[in-house]
Amino acid sequence: MMNFDVTPVEVVTREFVVVILAGFGNELLPLTGEHGDEPCPKALLPISNKPMLDYPLSWVEQSGIKDVLLICPSSHRPAISHYIHSQSSSASFSSVHIDLQTFDESQELSAGTCSVLRHFANRIKEDFILIPCDFITPPSLPLSKLLNKFRTDTMSDGSIVTACWYEHKSDKQSTPDEWGSPAQPTPIVWDQLTGTLLYVDSPYETDKNSDELELRMTLLSRYPQAKLSSRLLDSHVYVCKRAVLDLLAQKTRFDSLREDFFPWLCKLQYQSTKREKYATSIRIGIIIHRADDGFAIRVNNLPAYLEANRHFVADTSIGDFTRVEEKSTIKKSTIGKHCVIGKMVKIVGCVLLDHCVISDGAKLDGCILGNSTIVGSKAELVRCVTQAGYEVKDNESVRHEKLDISDWAAQPEDSEGDVEGSTGEEESDEDED
Repeated sequence: MMNFDVTPVEVVTREFVVVILAGFGNELLPLTGEHGDEPCPKALLPISNKPMLDYPLSWVEQSGIKDVLLICPSSHRPAISHYIHSQSSSASFSSVHIDLQTFDESQELSAGTCSVLRHFANRIKEDFILIPCDFITPPSLPLSKLLNKFRTDTMSDGSIVTACWYEHKSDKQSTPDEWGSPAQPTPIVWDQLTGTLLYVDSPYETDKNSDELELRMTLLSRYPQAKLSSRLLDSHVYVCKRAVLDLLAQKTRFDSLREDFFPWLCKLQYQSTKREKYATSIRIGIIIHRADDGFAIRVNNLPAYLEANRHFVADTSIGDFTRVEEKSTIKKSTIGKHCVIGKMVKIVGCVLLDHCVISDGAKLDGCILGNSTIVGSKAELVRCVTQAGYEVKDNESVRHEKLDISDWAAQPEDSEGDVEGSTGEEESDEDED
């Protein structure tokens, strides 16, 4: 007699889904400006000749998580899709399933994190980990460290979120004011014993009183050994219960997690009457990563982008198929793929993206050049950033400027019909915003 008993298949429930946000990168302009009709996605900007997106994807894969929801602007989808399905990417992250989704900026759906999460809430059925595409971590900060903290807290006292804040000591080489300011720390208060975030300074509180912090006595009596720091940065990495999305659905006016949602959650922790309105725990766990424990950085502005590239290059990194002619000197720089470096060129402390052409006798110091930038012979650039496709004329000298195509293409013609050289010194206020 045949036995038709079938062993039941065990259903494996997915514990987490990772949500990676890849925005426009406005703070990285002109690097992220369009090259003709082609966008230059922030997520694909190279850091040490690896796309920025590689770093968080590697971090996720090492944790053992298999599912990633990657959200990007609609205009960036073709380029990002091509990359994640390319041979180099698919070979590197073969164990990760990436669901690429897009959003459009509009009045109904702004680029704020809360708005994006509300829009994609139907795709997030379980607890989730929110990660920006620009956060780079050291080996001493594995994602599993945050996950284990979250698991422990949710089992013991019902934590709804675990956040990661980090300390960063910038390198000594400053960048020009024209590049924009590095990320500024946000004052926070936390309890080290329980690893609980108690207070996050918000723009509202800063506008109300920029010189002092107002803390409730109920908070200090409950956490008498609370610590205050104004040197820590928000990684924007959050391990969240699915219930976070339910709260965001109720709080439709919230746009930013850091500036709106978390300050509100912190206050609820010690306001019992208000807390009872919500059928979930609202405690926020926190992990603090110290600078002495390894280099961590969010690459969300030009100074950070230059610093990150310098950190990963001991001396010089030159991409595949790049040609360097005789008597040229390259020090402490990252050179992309398919570049051409002419004769007697001097490049110090620079980042050149792919397909750049540097003509004979040119000098570059502390610059970031976008894709396909052309630098004329004997031109000199000092601490400049160029948009993809920008052309610097022969013998032109420019210092401390952000150079974009709109300024270069709009130069007036002189009486002989030649285009005048741009020094970048007459860049409009609108272009610097």
